[in-house]
Amino acid sequence: MGLNKRAFLLVFLLFLSVSLVSAVPLENLVSAAHVQQLRAAARESGNLIVQTHFRNTAPVLMPQNSDLQRIVSTARNTLNPNIIVESLCLYKKPEKYHTSSGSWDNAQRTGVFNQTLALSTLTGIQYYSASRSEMRTFYEFSGVIDGPQTKKPVPDPVYAQPAPLTLHARQTDLTFGDNIYKYEYTVSKDAIIFTQENVTALSVVIPVIGKGNLRSVMAVIDCGDSILIYAVSMVNAVSIPGFRDRISNSFNSRAEAVLKWFSGRLEKEIFK
Repeated sequence: MGLNKRAFLLVFLLFLSVSLVSAVPLENLVSAAHVQQLRAAARESGNLIVQTHFRNTAPVLMPQNSDLQRIVSTARNTLNPNIIVESLCLYKKPEKYHTSSGSWDNAQRTGVFNQTLALSTLTGIQYYSASRSEMRTFYEFSGVIDGPQTKKPVPDPVYAQPAPLTLHARQTDLTFGDNIYKYEYTVSKDAIIFTQENVTALSVVIPVIGKGNLRSVMAVIDCGDSILIYAVSMVNAVSIPGFRDRISNSFNSRAEAVLKWFSGRLEKEIFK
């Protein structure tokens, strides 16, 4: 076989091997103990694993994904957070949505991406308030805007293909007030990751989280028959007696609310 034919064959085989890459197995993303917990929780309709840290320590639930690890590491180095709340859950795809390649197809991937952009649907979601011992509205209002200065409402964007993206949203939180956030999206073959950063200071009577001192990262990773959803909120909050536990409990409950919201969107809009 001539040199040109050998080169062509090598290129073709490389292309074929790349095109047939399957989804990353769950066992390659998280520890064996967490795999067992996640599969048990998935059978119980969306229960999740939660971990809270009160210093800038390495996350313990974060999946093995290079983009996610880079984004979280950069945020930790920038913020030096004194509160970190992690959550992890597993969404089981209905069997009819399993594909022959083992990975989500383009329609699933694009649909999931567009659901991460549907920020208006966060309006009205609820979480359990430990301080009040009752369910409470999280976002009284949530909507995409054209920018942090003009703040003109615009519809949730819809894309034909996932792509890196930055957008802004106005979100009225019954705990932290009316604020502007920046959302940044990173996409790869098997993962969609977005980061929420506060453009305005968050206040509870007084400012408790300064501008840019909150980063919430959410990763949606395809595992073939399942979708792994990871969320981490990193906060550099003011040190006020009694506020640390209140803020950490709040973010803990809110993380659960957001993961339930997103799992619900998958169930209702993608995997019907």
